[in-house]
Amino acid sequence: MKKPTRRQVILILIGVVVAAVIVYGLMPTPVPVETEEVDRGPLRVTVEEEGETQVVDRYVVSSPVAAFARRIEVDAGDLVEAGQPLVALEAPRAAILDPRTEAEAQARVAAAHAQVAQADEQIRAAAATARLAREERDRAERLAADASITRQQLEQATADADRAEASLEATRAAAATARAELDAAQATLEPSAVLGIQSTLRAPAAGRVLAVHRRSAGHVNPAEPILEVGDTHRMEVRVDVLSQDAVRITSGTRVEIDEWGGDDVLEALVHRVEPQAFTRVSSLGVEEQRVAVVAGLPASIEASLGTGYRVLARFIIWEGEDVLQIPSSALFRTHDGWAVFVVEGGTARRRDVSIGQQAGLRTQILAGLEAGEHVIVHPANEIEDGVSVRAG
Repeated sequence: MKKPTRRQVILILIGVVVAAVIVYGLMPTPVPVETEEVDRGPLRVTVEEEGETQVVDRYVVSSPVAAFARRIEVDAGDLVEAGQPLVALEAPRAAILDPRTEAEAQARVAAAHAQVAQADEQIRAAAATARLAREERDRAERLAADASITRQQLEQATADADRAEASLEATRAAAATARAELDAAQATLEPSAVLGIQSTLRAPAAGRVLAVHRRSAGHVNPAEPILEVGDTHRMEVRVDVLSQDAVRITSGTRVEIDEWGGDDVLEALVHRVEPQAFTRVSSLGVEEQRVAVVAGLPASIEASLGTGYRVLARFIIWEGEDVLQIPSSALFRTHDGWAVFVVEGGTARRRDVSIGQQAGLRTQILAGLEAGEHVIVHPANEIEDGVSVRAG
């Protein structure tokens, strides 16, 4: 066999190099991608909205009849005791009570007596309910100590007892209001005999003066607000949430109160979700249906917050401690549901997954992935099953 010449060897080598360059150029270039590891950890679903503080029981002190009110001496923020005189009323300067008005006032006194009696009966009923709820809670605590019931059942019994106590307190407040209304109704009869005889509007409950609507002496009309009193030891937060979020919030839902001015995040529970929604126009001019949700505040911050203060309420809809999860940006829709791209040996592989709870940037994975695998986040259009990729 004839030995190839040097020129032929050089040409062969050049041909091999050119072929290698062509093959290399035709090979697919790995697509740079961003990946994140599938991991386990805590995950919770929340709803965040701004809210305002308010007292649980707010009383508006007003005159039951047209009268002349003396100058108000209390200031907003002053502490008052139940029954403490707040407003001194006198008969109107122009006239005294006529017989018809006096008869109507006597009828109001009789009605107020009936309301007081009704309130006393409601107190007895609420006290019996609260006593039963406390006994159920104590029984649940004993059973929980023996692991005979679940923690959820214990928390439900505790929440029932708290609601019963709150209902009892509200009934007592209603009774105090009824007695104050009785005092006010009786006060209308006092100036009817002699011009200048004084009657007194008293504090319906212990607390603080929240607002003074008028200070100077002068004529007041029936039901005209004079001042407001509330118990700042019992505060709550009202939060107006979107109706689609309100359906996931129930009585007893945990709430974290943040950005209230202190360093700690306060824990609270939802007391009630009002059944009636209302329309509010957002800052962008969009009409929204919102629902008022009320949560209690701990008494430990009574000295720090007043009524009408802004806070951030974070409702805990769902939470788990050891949840398999991925970034929500790794998911994309398919005709069968959801899927992701998993990086296997430098290649993108499509994987159908089953998802659970979605918490904004993170999503729970129920099936289809294992901890430690890497998924592609924000997959571009050129990413397909089998495409060569390079993690950036």
